[in-house]
Amino acid sequence: MQTLEFCYEFDCNKINFIERKIKIIYPKTIVYGSPRSGKTYLIYDYLSNFQSKDYIYIDLYDIRNDRNNIIKNLNEFIINNNIKILVLENFDFDFTLPICKHIILSTCNNESKSGFEKLLVKALDFEEYILHNNKHQNITNSFNSFLKHGNLPEMININNFNKVQRLQEIISLCTQNTTEEEILKILFLNIDEKKSLFQLFLILKENIKISKDKFYKQCKVFEEKNIIYFIKKYQQNNATKKIYSYNHSFINVLSHTKKLKNEFSNMVFLELNNRYDEIYYLDNIDFYITSHNLAIIVIPFFSINLNNNLLKKIYKSIDEWHFNEINIITISNNDQVIYKNKKINILSFYEWSLA
Repeated sequence: MQTLEFCYEFDCNKINFIERKIKIIYPKTIVYGSPRSGKTYLIYDYLSNFQSKDYIYIDLYDIRNDRNNIIKNLNEFIINNNIKILVLENFDFDFTLPICKHIILSTCNNESKSGFEKLLVKALDFEEYILHNNKHQNITNSFNSFLKHGNLPEMININNFNKVQRLQEIISLCTQNTTEEEILKILFLNIDEKKSLFQLFLILKENIKISKDKFYKQCKVFEEKNIIYFIKKYQQNNATKKIYSYNHSFINVLSHTKKLKNEFSNMVFLELNNRYDEIYYLDNIDFYITSHNLAIIVIPFFSINLNNNLLKKIYKSIDEWHFNEINIITISNNDQVIYKNKKINILSFYEWSLA
């Protein structure tokens, strides 16, 4: 039982933790979400409410841990040590759980199990990022850092010169082999683009040997793990879906070509994804929230004069859809446009996201 003895020595009270908007509140919970989104630290926060003798923390992906030894002896070890809380990180649902009052499981997959509540953990939203990042003295600097380096909690405390390399490493950690990594890269490079999966498959096929079925299947896996999001065009299920990533900064560590509009749109999408269950797009409307009849348009640098042609297209969409609210999200501009007694709000991202 050497592995279990080692795991039993773990004490999470020595770990500094900044609270998130979500918490583990049920004694039997499956914590799931995309890689490096903060699942482990939520578990640490939960365990900090107990004495270390009352829990055992086991990471099944820790190569020091003998998996067979854990499966064979876990139930006996829990009974002998009167353990009240069992944590199994990176659980694959491939063996029977022992009897324990509190069981917390973590996984990247959206798995269900009888008797367990589920808790989806997403990366930091902008408000959480500000609370976690105390390096910056004003909101402008916080925004610039958030836009450039992304929303993963660990990036806050990494030196700037190491951040690109770490983000590239995390992309690799999301995959199990080179083929999967190449699939993920081409998806990330096409966020906020209207390109079909078939188009991306044809592009990728020119560089690596891959079947169409393998490509489509892996895209579905990335979607199920909340690594990639596909949003539909409203009322047109056969139209090309738009692609978004769970971390908007990945696109800039895969290419020297800057795609500010794509990256910024992804950032806006993630804020919307934390608020609303259903998000679509329309012609000339980046995001459409049907539950609120809300239109969101992303224009990083807005000027009524420079964007006059785009405004005309937006006016056409307003006439067609009669939105209750129209917001144009920018990097720093604030203004208002009136069209047929309908207000179009021009809002800076940080004002909008913190409202």
